[in-house]
Amino acid sequence: MTIGSRITRTIGGIRTFSSFKNRGYRFYFGGVLGHMACMNMQQIPNGLLIERMTNSPAILGVMSLAGAIPMVILSLCGGVIADRIERKYLVALGQAGFALTSLVTAIALSIGYLSAEHAGSWWVLVVVSVIQGSIIGVAMPARQAILSDVINNSELMNAISLNFLGTSILQVIAPIAAGFLVNVLNYDSVYYTMTCIYLVSMMMFTFVPKTGRKVISKGNALTDIKNGFIYVWQSKIILLVLIFSFLIVILSSPYSMLMSFFADEILEVGAGGMGILLSMSGIGAILASVVLASLPNRKRGFLMLVSGVFLGISLVGFAISKSWPFSLVLMIFTGIGSTIAMTLCNTLIQYHSDDSHRGRVMSLFIIQFGVSSFGNMGSGLIAQEYGVQWAVALFAIPLVFLPIVAFLSLPQLRKID
Repeated sequence: MTIGSRITRTIGGIRTFSSFKNRGYRFYFGGVLGHMACMNMQQIPNGLLIERMTNSPAILGVMSLAGAIPMVILSLCGGVIADRIERKYLVALGQAGFALTSLVTAIALSIGYLSAEHAGSWWVLVVVSVIQGSIIGVAMPARQAILSDVINNSELMNAISLNFLGTSILQVIAPIAAGFLVNVLNYDSVYYTMTCIYLVSMMMFTFVPKTGRKVISKGNALTDIKNGFIYVWQSKIILLVLIFSFLIVILSSPYSMLMSFFADEILEVGAGGMGILLSMSGIGAILASVVLASLPNRKRGFLMLVSGVFLGISLVGFAISKSWPFSLVLMIFTGIGSTIAMTLCNTLIQYHSDDSHRGRVMSLFIIQFGVSSFGNMGSGLIAQEYGVQWAVALFAIPLVFLPIVAFLSLPQLRKID
């Protein structure tokens, strides 16, 4: 037995890491980590470039919206494709597309075109956002759905929690690394690094076992999309969890979009401080992921609702804070609340979806990240007029009360195991 296999067997023997016994999941996990490392790194240069080139929260909202529109439009088609073709190839192709967009951005920075000296050159970032949103719409439903193909339902929450654990560790490391690269080298170094990581991620996904097509359909795509909506509407648990997930994402996302303004103008800590703030959220996410990976499949609906309230309170506190230490602590709490809520939403939706509809169901799950950008656009306009603190607080306050309303009025949601 090799040393690597011994380590894998030892780790897999611990309940918290049991999904690592599955070889296919290990490759999937590596691919997801590569993708999320880049997503976390990208927040630093994207936010700072727009903020320092335009000093406009509204334009930051425009960039977010630019990626959201194709994501929302194409996600439904992506769900149909995910149910019709071999999913791993679609995911790997998407990673290749991300690598290409990162390389183009890096070159634009290296030649000096994308800079404050070229007024309006921020259009490059907007176009890249459109392309990345399109890729997410087409490929991401397959990436979400493929997990249930390589892991048993009984291990699903463990596997999703481990995904969040891995990405949360990167949420600590990647922003700090990106901030360091920006300060020591330049913005382009971040995008060149991302290009290489995306290519490694692509290779990882190609090693995930084939799972075959889930639907052999001769009908048109619109009919399949319609059938997906009907399936969700008739599956009350899936419908309720999807609605709750939409609320969590839409109401909590403005803080991350506006983080560069908090770092530069409210807390006055710059790029390095922005990386530390995002990393503190990652530390909270790590703690939450470890706990969730170890828990049995019980009272998940109750825990999901409580985490939404906890997240809302944490974000309201962060919005009004001008204290650097207090803001760091609140970022840890934000990471805990967000991770618990999203892990449980993802788990419950996949657990209660059948194989033949899972791609289309997960396409609706992906759409929420596109729809949230419409909220980000609104929060950007509020920030432009009244400041970033008001923008984050106004979105976070409903997040405190809506889960309480759901807890009291929807017993079928709080009683989900």
